[in-house]
Amino acid sequence: MQAVSLEDMAAVGAYLSGHFVLSSGLHSPNYLQCALYLASPPAAEAAGRQLAARLKHVAPNLVVSPALGGVIIGHEVARALGVRFFFTERWEGKMTLRRGFAVPAQARVLVVEDVVTTGGSTREVMAVVEEQGGTVVGVGAIVNRSGSDNPFAPLPFASLLSVNIPTYPPEACPLCQQGLPLEKPGSRR
Repeated sequence: MQAVSLEDMAAVGAYLSGHFVLSSGLHSPNYLQCALYLASPPAAEAAGRQLAARLKHVAPNLVVSPALGGVIIGHEVARALGVRFFFTERWEGKMTLRRGFAVPAQARVLVVEDVVTTGGSTREVMAVVEEQGGTVVGVGAIVNRSGSDNPFAPLPFASLLSVNIPTYPPEACPLCQQGLPLEKPGSRR
């Protein structure tokens, strides 16, 4: 089963170069806009099936993703696994479940994200699941740019693409020092 490649992302304009602020607050010379990759339903379905195949051994009965980036891939993974799908969203600055979603007690939850850098949003989703009595049994992402093979160890983790793209704290960003304009293409503004 072929994983997603950087070339696949670039071919649809999803691999961007410039000066970006990530949802983590870090700066980077490159950005992966998975929404552009997932805009193709066949690509989204294939990515969901691939990620589901890599994580089906954790036997989840629910997939939960953070909005907005994880919604399409999370839904596709849930569809491939034949389980329900919920998404969290920020409400008054805090990650939460809304829209009538409630994690059943003792649910086995797979958390699925589009891109993992620091893992902050993913950990917020994990906390929401655990607060509601669910158990996180694994984590998946289209792209792992964390620099770690498993940023959520000891939980099982799988991604379709691992990349080593530099990130910088704003105060030490060479792109800022060069005066390059800063872009924030993600969903958190």
